[in-house]
Amino acid sequence: MNIVKVGNIEFGGGRLVLMAGPCVLEGLERSLMIGRRAKEIAERLNMPYVFKASFDKANRSSIKSYRGPGLDEGLKILAAIKRELGVPIVTDIHEAHQAQPVAAVADILQIPAFLCRQTDLLVAAAKTGRAVNVKKAQFLSARDMSNVVDKLRASGTEKILLTERGTSFGYNNLVVDMRGLPIMRGFNCPVIFDGTHSVQLPGGAGTSSGGQREFVEYLVRAAVAVGVDGLFLEVHDNPAEGLSDGANMIPLDELEKILLSALKIQEAL
Repeated sequence: MNIVKVGNIEFGGGRLVLMAGPCVLEGLERSLMIGRRAKEIAERLNMPYVFKASFDKANRSSIKSYRGPGLDEGLKILAAIKRELGVPIVTDIHEAHQAQPVAAVADILQIPAFLCRQTDLLVAAAKTGRAVNVKKAQFLSARDMSNVVDKLRASGTEKILLTERGTSFGYNNLVVDMRGLPIMRGFNCPVIFDGTHSVQLPGGAGTSSGGQREFVEYLVRAAVAVGVDGLFLEVHDNPAEGLSDGANMIPLDELEKILLSALKIQEAL
């Protein structure tokens, strides 16, 4: 397994890394509060922690949906959170021209699932020198991600993370094929399991996505039992008030229980 180092954190080194935060930035105060609580939980459990949040959700179901503060304001918020918490940052980019400015703040550039085959976006992310986390598209098999990995390696990086977030068969639902985890690990890349997007119901609420957060813990347990290098979880102090993905974000009060369960399974292995 190729170990990907981000600051003093190692992906693929044997410890589960937690990537957690709100789906989208909801202002500095609330986003910072969520990150601080997630960090405290991770520290109690001796888990490396990376703060995650998007400055723009460019693929919302409806034109009326909240997208986020945008690039300029979003990077200011992320930079403030990074300074305050002293942790690495991961955030999405959607266009190649965003790679360099985002890399000035974020430690990991994330490629959204729907864009994971966009060659120019992958090349731009790789050339920043930052780690790149690619979410497997809902429409791709795990084996298809080998071509994504090849594009990144050909662009000069080995700092590659792959994230499983479910496969769509239509009808507003996602299914996780656990075989995909060892398949993608076979590309010599650390693999992350996204437990909250995997329970999303895309477009399930008509003008927004639904979700079944009650199944997050079970899918996380299964993924850790199969073998992963990190967990990606969207968390919120009050998901009902969340401005994006509220239906599948987990309450901060439930995060520690889910992580404890995962760590016990990893220890048993």
